[in-house]
Amino acid sequence: MIPRIYIPGDSGALALGAEKVAKAVRAELAERGIEAKIVRNGSRGAYFLEPMVEVATAKGRVAYGPVKPSDVKSLFDSGFLTGGHHKRWLGAPDNIPFLAKQTRLTFARCGINDPLSLDAYKSLGGLKGLQNAVAMAPADIVKQVTESGLRGRGGAGFPTGIKWKTVLDTTADKKYIVCNADEGDSATFADRMIMEGDPFVLIEGMVIAGVATGATKGFVYIRSEYPHAVAMMNKAVEVARKAGVLGVNVLGSPNAFDMEIRVGAGAYVCGEETSLLNSLEGKRGVVRAKPPLPAIQGLFGKPTVINNVISLASVPVIMDKGAAFYKDFGMGRSRGTIPIQIAGNVKFGGLFEAAFGMTLGQIVDEIGGGTATGRPVKAVQVGGPLGAYFPRALFDTPFDYEAFAAKDGLIGHAGITVFDDTADMLKQARFAMEFCAIESCGKCTPCRIGSTRGVETIDKIAAGIEPEKQIALVTDLCNTMKFGSLCALGGFTPYPVMSALNHFREDFKPAPVAEAAE
Repeated sequence: MIPRIYIPGDSGALALGAEKVAKAVRAELAERGIEAKIVRNGSRGAYFLEPMVEVATAKGRVAYGPVKPSDVKSLFDSGFLTGGHHKRWLGAPDNIPFLAKQTRLTFARCGINDPLSLDAYKSLGGLKGLQNAVAMAPADIVKQVTESGLRGRGGAGFPTGIKWKTVLDTTADKKYIVCNADEGDSATFADRMIMEGDPFVLIEGMVIAGVATGATKGFVYIRSEYPHAVAMMNKAVEVARKAGVLGVNVLGSPNAFDMEIRVGAGAYVCGEETSLLNSLEGKRGVVRAKPPLPAIQGLFGKPTVINNVISLASVPVIMDKGAAFYKDFGMGRSRGTIPIQIAGNVKFGGLFEAAFGMTLGQIVDEIGGGTATGRPVKAVQVGGPLGAYFPRALFDTPFDYEAFAAKDGLIGHAGITVFDDTADMLKQARFAMEFCAIESCGKCTPCRIGSTRGVETIDKIAAGIEPEKQIALVTDLCNTMKFGSLCALGGFTPYPVMSALNHFREDFKPAPVAEAAE
C-alpha cells in the first residue's frame, strides 16, 4: 500500500510554512526513493500545531506538529511513515486535547479529506442531506431547517428557516441564493476554513437552499483577500457541476440549480447584506434602506436568501440527521454548534466547534490556555472589531446570543480576540471609532460623522482636555450611532467603545504628568 501523507494546503497553514514543509517532504521522498501520495488537505483548525503533518498508518492516522522543514529528515529517520515516535509526534489527531473536546458537526470533514475529492466527501457522509432534500417538498425542507433552530451564523442570529420561508412564499420568475463569504471581522477564519478545507459542504448547503425556496441560481461573494478560497471554490464548483450536483437536474431530480463565485473589492461594509447586493449588481457598496427586505426584493429586485457560509454549511447535517438531532445541541434559543475562532494574545489559537453554552472563561482559559505571553488576561473582544470588550468579571457569561446581549455584548461571527494586561483600552476604543470612520460607506450621518467626531473626542480624553466632559460626549455620540445608523457598522461601533469605558474606566484617566526635575 502506498503511504499517504497529509499536509494542509489552506492559507492558514501556508502562512505558517506548510508549503516549505511539503517541498521538503517531496525532496526527502525522492532522495530515499520512496513512493508516497501527498494529500493537501485543509487544516483541522489547531493552528498552534500547524504545519501539522499526518500519515495514514495501519493503525490509523498519526499526526506530527508543528513541523519545520528542518524536521523532515529526522522524521523519516524516525520512521514517521509508520507512525514512529519523534519530538514532533502528536499521536492520533482525534486524541489531541484541543480537537478531542470539540463537537464537530459543520466541520466534521475539515482537515480530514482532499477538499476537491467528491468521492472522499461522499465517503464521509457528504450529499446525504441533499439526497434527502430532493425527495422532499420545499415546504418540508424549510420546516425541518426552521425546527432545527438554526440561526444566522454571520452575526445577526436571525432564524434561517424564517428567511427561507419568506423567499419560498414570495412569487417571482427568478429567485437567488447569495452566500455572504465577505469574512471581514478580526479573529474570524471559519468561513475561509470551510471554503478551503471542505468546499462541497457549502455547495451542498446552497443547493438545498435553492431546492427549498425555488431559487435556481446562487452566488458566493468572497472577499478579495481570500485568493486561496476563491480558487478552491471555483474548482469545487466545476467538480460539482460535472458530477451533476449542480445543473439542470440536481442529482437526477427535476430541480435546477447552478452557482458562481464572485470576488468583492475589499470593503468591510459589504459584509452587510444590502451593501453586498449592491456590490454584486456592480454598484457602489452602500447600505440600502429596509424595507423592502432582501427576501422579498433582493438581488436584481428578486426574492433572495442571503446567508453566511457557516449557516449554509450547517444545513447538510440538519437534512441528513434531522432537526431534532441538531436542536439537541446548545442552550435556550441558541441551538446547534458554533465554530468559535480563538485568536489574539492566546496560547492555543484556532477554531473550536462546540455546542452553545460554554462560558467565556472556559473558552479563554481552558481551551485557549490563557495568554501567549503568560501575563493575566485583561480583556476579551467577542464578535470582531464591533464586539464588546469583556473583563474577567464577565467570564461566567455562557456563549449564547441572548446571554451576550444581556451583558451588552454580541457573539457576531464568533471570533474571540484575547488581550493581556498591557492593553490600553482607551486606544482600543479609539481604534473602534477610527475603524468605523475608515470603513463607513458614507450613506448615513450617524456613522459617517459620528465616528470621525468620536476619534477626535477620544483624542481629547487622551490629552487630558476636560476628560469627564469628553466622556459624556462620547457616550452621547455612541447612543446616536447605535440607534440612528442604517446598518450594524455604525450601530455596533458603540459596543467596543462603551464596554471599554464601562469596564476599564481607569484607562480613560489622563496619564500623570511627571514632576519637573529640580
